[in-house]
Amino acid sequence: MTAGNNGASTPEDEDPFGYLYADGQANGAQPPTGGYGYPGSVNRVRAVGQRQYGQSQPQPQPATAAYGQVPQQQQTYGQTAYGQPNAHYAAPETVPGAAPTTRQTPVGGGGGGRGRGPNTKGLLIGAIAVVAAVVIGISVAMIGGNSDDDKNAAGGPSNSPAASHSASSSASASVSATAGELPRVDAKALRLEGGTALASDVKGAKSDGGIYVTGFNQVGAKVTWSVDAPEKGGYRLYVRYDIPGVDANGTLTVNGTPNTQPLNMKNFSGQPAGDWEKGWQTTWGQVNLNKGTNTIELGCANGNQCNVYLDQFYLTGLNG
Repeated sequence: MTAGNNGASTPEDEDPFGYLYADGQANGAQPPTGGYGYPGSVNRVRAVGQRQYGQSQPQPQPATAAYGQVPQQQQTYGQTAYGQPNAHYAAPETVPGAAPTTRQTPVGGGGGGRGRGPNTKGLLIGAIAVVAAVVIGISVAMIGGNSDDDKNAAGGPSNSPAASHSASSSASASVSATAGELPRVDAKALRLEGGTALASDVKGAKSDGGIYVTGFNQVGAKVTWSVDAPEKGGYRLYVRYDIPGVDANGTLTVNGTPNTQPLNMKNFSGQPAGDWEKGWQTTWGQVNLNKGTNTIELGCANGNQCNVYLDQFYLTGLNG
């Protein structure tokens, strides 16, 4: 198949861009009028700010279409030409009840509508308040602790377990708390029976004049003390005695009833045997007394070891 002349029109004449090619230009193709080399285009140059939106703009007139060019048609959407303001259109912010489109200033923001970060001043004040509360609490605790220590040092009440236990014991034997100083008796004020007698040969007795009871080293010997108790309850009966470095004991009878356990008068201090002057010691036994007059007897019964001198008797509460 050979190329031939297809007619008077040539491809360059039919191609609107034929003027861009050398053979098209040789055949007389010319660029279309209107600008930018596009068919029917409009070249309109305006100064900045010259164009006014919302006003009717003059519409470009279609260029005379050359052969092979398609005239630009004005497209319309509805009844409004493309590029023209629509009389039925309204901006969203102008519709009643619509949200404003202006930029809102953030809460806590600074001037000029510019937002700020977190409220660091408030956080700082809160932190300072917390630290102050902790410091005050520690100070109060320290002051309270010092107050308790001062009370303990001065013999005042304490909340410690030991003090609570002591207070409970004192309540069960409240004799010493209400009676003041409890009775005390010297050897020469005791009633002597069963061969007992007074003496003062051995030094160290605390009774008036250094007098003590001797002759207790035989069965049936006894001494009796008539004592007034301020209250009914339990007491400690203290007995000061002297032994020659050898253990001793005796039978304790309260208001006619003997105690089941003998009064122990051991050589607690470990003094050497035969030395009477170094053998002075103190022991105690519990007695239950009635309020008012009571009779306390210390005797030498069968089975007792009674080689002992007797000095003073006195009472205390159960806590001594």
